Amino acid sequence: MTIWDSLVGQRPAIEALSQAAGGHGMTHAWLFTGPPGSGRSNAAIAFAGALQCPQGGCGQCHECHTVLAGSHADVAVVRTEKLSIGVAEVRELVRRAALTPMGDRWQILIVEDADRLTEQACNALLKAIEEPNGRTVWMLCAPTVEDVLPTIRSRCRLVTLSTPTTPEVAGFLTGKGIAEPLASYAARASQGHIGRARALAFDEDVRDRRREIVGIPAGLTSLGRCMGAATLLADTAKAEADAITSELDAQEKADLDAAYGVVERGRRPREYAPALRDLEKGQKTRAKRRHLDVIDRGLTDLVSVYRDAIAVATGAPGALVNEEIRPDVERLAQTSSPELNLRRIGAIFGAREQMIEFNVPPALALESMMVALMAPAG
Repeated sequence: MTIWDSLVGQRPAIEALSQAAGGHGMTHAWLFTGPPGSGRSNAAIAFAGALQCPQGGCGQCHECHTVLAGSHADVAVVRTEKLSIGVAEVRELVRRAALTPMGDRWQILIVEDADRLTEQACNALLKAIEEPNGRTVWMLCAPTVEDVLPTIRSRCRLVTLSTPTTPEVAGFLTGKGIAEPLASYAARASQGHIGRARALAFDEDVRDRRREIVGIPAGLTSLGRCMGAATLLADTAKAEADAITSELDAQEKADLDAAYGVVERGRRPREYAPALRDLEKGQKTRAKRRHLDVIDRGLTDLVSVYRDAIAVATGAPGALVNEEIRPDVERLAQTSSPELNLRRIGAIFGAREQMIEFNVPPALALESMMVALMAPAG
């Protein structure tokens, strides 16, 4: 076992990072890019562990374990459930970057979702990267290099991750004790997204929700069914997002009350009300992002069905993503053309853009999308 074991299908990146951890090609700023689910943040954290480990990432020592557990004193990871990362969070990181590491190796700052940095946050980060501390390492994670300001990415060494293949994901899951048939299904259905593959393999509720979504295209035969499918997708996503965030919201509220000495029906300090407003605003933003993230996963599953129909119609080799519903996919291919299914995929991406970029209410965007997906009469 080594610290790189969680990275699936990333041999070139592992070799480059291992060499850097050994002192060959090391630099103070890194940019990890790759498609969703490729393991950008996992790669950054594994690299941080290798840099802190005396043996370059053995996976067994105290340094490796504490980095992977998120408790290493000299490794900070910035994650956000909000729509953006603000300048206040980055300034705190910059302040920490100026400190001398507590250990004898590196001070490492990892920024997940660096594409969500606000303009002010980018400016604060740029100054820190331009004038690095000799023992500080910055690691930024983003989907593509275009998602990061040119002035920042030009000062970083690029590490590009790829989408793992289906056999690689299936092998990873069987190594975790998942039976081969379920591992193969999860690997195909996840389309190379490691986190999604884990969820599908270990959680039956996740598999059930996906079955509902990939069954939608076959049922879009009337306007009423389109409206019903849009409602189903929106409500299911809302329920899943609420289940994820409600417990965290309650814990944050309890922590705030404890911090200000608030008891039920008791006196509240004057500073409590603005702090509560800030907390509720942040929770609302987090809930919105989580809702959109869950919808986005559903849209990805919908796209996979139309992609499979195109593959069947054109005789493309290889297994279908949705092999378990092949009869539905074949009927879809018989009743439509590849060109029509490409337009349907375009309609799905259009709905995604409306919700994320233009703040269109999800219910409205999904209703419009489902009508565009409706099977032609006859």
